[in-house]
This record gives sequence, structure tokens and C-alpha cells, in this order.
Amino acid sequence: MSVSHSEKRRFHRIEFDAPCELHCHDQVWSTEVLDICLKGLLVQRPLGWSVPVDQACEVVIHLNEHEAAIVMAVELKHVEKHRLGFRCQYIDLDSATHLKRLVELNLGDPALLEREFAHLID
Repeated sequence: MSVSHSEKRRFHRIEFDAPCELHCHDQVWSTEVLDICLKGLLVQRPLGWSVPVDQACEVVIHLNEHEAAIVMAVELKHVEKHRLGFRCQYIDLDSATHLKRLVELNLGDPALLEREFAHLID
């Protein structure tokens, strides 16, 4: 019996609709976050996107009408017709605090949050 991709997932994805910017190759694309977790995010594929898989980029997710942001160094892991999947490579402390709070509010279970953080540092 095979294990589905979602059953192997260690991090809960949170549907999250927020504007973001993708910075890569001295270019900036504006798009929308579709979902986010402690280890990465899925965004709408912007028009004109031609960046290869495994390319390093930076994502800036705008919160609270641009008063706060989550900034991550990311790596492009998969490209689909309408979506891009990124894995987080680095996140600063302020951004990690915002992301942790977002995950905490959406999971609603402190035990799940602790388990996800344990997977993150493994």
C-alpha cells in the first residue's frame, strides 16, 4: 500500500490569502499566497514566470495592509501551470514570529504546533 503525498507531509498547510512579492534574478513579480506552512509556501504563478526549479529567491508576504511582512529566503521546488511551490531556506526572527503566530492561530492546538516545530529542527 502506498503512502499519499499528503500523508507524508510533516507540516500542516494553512490556506492563506495574502499579497506577496517574489524577488529572483533582479526581477520582482507580484502574486498571491495560496497556502503556507512552517517549511514553505504555495503561490499563484505570476505572468512571465520563467525561473528554473531549485533556484534561490526571496518572498515578501505582506500582512496587515503592508504594516508587517514575512520575509523568507526560499528555493523553488515545483512549478505547475498556475502555482509555484517554495521551500523555506532561511527566515529572520521577526518573520518567524509572525509565521509562528499565523500557524498557531490556524492550528488551534498547541500540541500540533510543538510537533511541527520539532519536525522543523530535526
